[in-house]
Amino acid sequence: MTIEVSALRAEFPSLTSGLAHFDGPGGTQTPAVVGQAIARTLTGPLSNRGTLVASERNAESAVSGFRIAVADLLGASPEGIVYGRSATQIAYDFSRTLAKTWKPVDQIVVSGLDHDSNIRPWLQAAETAGVTVRWIPFDPGTAELDLSAVDEIINERTRLVAVTAASNLLGTMPPVARIAARAHEVGALVYVDGVHYTAHAAVDVKALGADFFTCSPYKFFGPHCAALAAEPGLLETLKPDKLLPSTDNVPERFELGTLPYEIMAGTTAAVDFIARLAPDKGPRRERLIAAHHLIEQHEVRLRQRIEEGLADLGDRITIHSTAAERTPTLFFTFRDKNANEVSQFLAEQDILAPAGSFYAHEPFQALRLAVDAGMRIGLAPYNDDAEIDRLITALSKFL
Repeated sequence: MTIEVSALRAEFPSLTSGLAHFDGPGGTQTPAVVGQAIARTLTGPLSNRGTLVASERNAESAVSGFRIAVADLLGASPEGIVYGRSATQIAYDFSRTLAKTWKPVDQIVVSGLDHDSNIRPWLQAAETAGVTVRWIPFDPGTAELDLSAVDEIINERTRLVAVTAASNLLGTMPPVARIAARAHEVGALVYVDGVHYTAHAAVDVKALGADFFTCSPYKFFGPHCAALAAEPGLLETLKPDKLLPSTDNVPERFELGTLPYEIMAGTTAAVDFIARLAPDKGPRRERLIAAHHLIEQHEVRLRQRIEEGLADLGDRITIHSTAAERTPTLFFTFRDKNANEVSQFLAEQDILAPAGSFYAHEPFQALRLAVDAGMRIGLAPYNDDAEIDRLITALSKFL
């Protein structure tokens, strides 16, 4: 089975614009059904949650639907799904909450591969708490994490390990389960940034060993928001700052203020949209796993086509996305060209391929590149062969 790309593309009103979108890691386009779900929920009837009237029940249904849908997507418990405005906001909230339990003798571990949203909040919380920070180093030559000393870096003093499941810059998918296993050996918690990973892989938070796992629906056809998955029992042990009258129930104690019911409904619609890509009927969790296998097959084939096309352009381009396990995301630089100029040229051909560091501050610095040196090509399931041809032709023309 394969994805019927033409039928899939017909679900996205924005794709009629003629733009070829290679900016999937920054956010995908949105199918009509997601926008319709948002509008239908927002226009109500809708009010604060309750059970007395239809507007209250609609709000309650939007929240419960969101938790169940995200749990199905991640292989988690609905009672452990926390809504957030963004993955960055969630990381800051949980870093501050967890830091309350740290002592000066403790240490935390971060990775040199991560997006800054899974580094800076932990560094700042560690500074406030007076704990030591250790790093799992990034090897720019292989685009992999260097795990040769991981058993020493993660030791009995470690309270938390923060690591990405996939780099939004390079596509690298490090061995999270191996890192998590070592963390759990010494009693540490594992916080996994799954924002880039979730768009391209069937997620199983338990198999990854993630105590906390975050994702952002706008990376997989949904609205701009985020979610965290954790075991409800673990969440029960954490005491976030909150208003006195607000509930102390899990997961609501971590969600500040009135929830955006329409955004939650849009997320549920995005998860259902992915599930419908599967050819068979069955429970949504099973269909999501099957759909992601099809997505991976399609995206890997297109990524290989791009890699072949870039190779034909010779040594004028250097591809930095070389990890053995990686998403369909390619980061590359030009021997004698400014990536911003290339991006502008492509935009004039209605091809969106951005240049920059994409908030992946640490790996970008490790590559020792100028700010405007790199271009990122990131695929989504709606990309097709014709767009790959346009991209390679335009790059060749510019060079």
